[in-house]
Amino acid sequence: MTAYASGRWRHALVGGAGALAVLLAGCSGGAPDSDAPSAGSSSGASDDSSPTSAPAPTEGSSDPSASQEEPPPDQTTEAPEALELPRGGTEIFPDYRLFGYSGLPGSPGMGRMGIGDLDERVEEMEERGEEYAGDRELLPVLELIATVVHASPGSDGMYRTYIPEQVIQDHLDAARRHDGILLLNIQPGRSDFIDEVEHYEKWLVEPDVGVALDPEWAVEEGQVPGEVYGRTTGEELDEVAEYLADLVEEHGLPEKVMVYHQVHAGVVRDEGDLEAHDGVVEIKSVDGIGAPSDKISTYDRVMEGTPEQVVAGFKLFYEEDAVLGPIMTGEEVLSLEPQPEYILFE
Repeated sequence: MTAYASGRWRHALVGGAGALAVLLAGCSGGAPDSDAPSAGSSSGASDDSSPTSAPAPTEGSSDPSASQEEPPPDQTTEAPEALELPRGGTEIFPDYRLFGYSGLPGSPGMGRMGIGDLDERVEEMEERGEEYAGDRELLPVLELIATVVHASPGSDGMYRTYIPEQVIQDHLDAARRHDGILLLNIQPGRSDFIDEVEHYEKWLVEPDVGVALDPEWAVEEGQVPGEVYGRTTGEELDEVAEYLADLVEEHGLPEKVMVYHQVHAGVVRDEGDLEAHDGVVEIKSVDGIGAPSDKISTYDRVMEGTPEQVVAGFKLFYEEDAVLGPIMTGEEVLSLEPQPEYILFE
């Protein structure tokens, strides 16, 4: 495992627990198969190394039940009158390029969006995104880590907690102030993706809210997040996509985004079981860390065998890529094959 991959896991498990404790206070009211990806593979340097264990995680401090006792959030913006995308229309491609920041308030190590004033970050995002938009109109994306993985099981044994609903509302408000969309990022621990997605249905019936699934943190009974890389299957992803398609049809919504992040080909098994669903845009975001040559190599490997209807996404890392990089330019990213439709900075 590289030092950067190890550090990334520590950031998520330790930083996430601390950030969630701050958020809650402010809003009071079996081992993987031998061919499963190693933690080091997320660096992008190698996609076929033998598996190793991740560092022993630090115990998380938050209980999953805590956020469920909070009062309802104060809604400060109304849903758009017309059920269209924030910048018009009901279909995302080919008109738009998605460009976003990810993060969790109070946890800078988990993404750029968690640093400083939220509106300033979105303005910065829009300005930076112009380089990566190419000949498309930019559609800003706020990817908020809503289900946060932890190294401790919590009262329900699922190794994850929920952020307060007021934080989700605040980020949805910010997205609407800037005519962007909100994606709820899910690190499920031992829970199932479909259960976590259904937990957010009150938000997902909004026309400008989608999901981003993080199977790196989806572990099985007997496994602990941070000690192994998690994984999912095409069938599990398809279950989520079908659920979202039903919401779109029932509520007359514009297309809804479903991202799944992938750091290694082995993180998603039997990917061909993910089928196309009307009203759902399926995006695979490749998350390798490293120098441009390493990131491109990882991208090429992970994109092999992607279902035809799934479009490409690409993640850049402000800190790690800058150290190992340089950070890839818009021209370099848009030269990838297939060309990424969603570009995310963490």
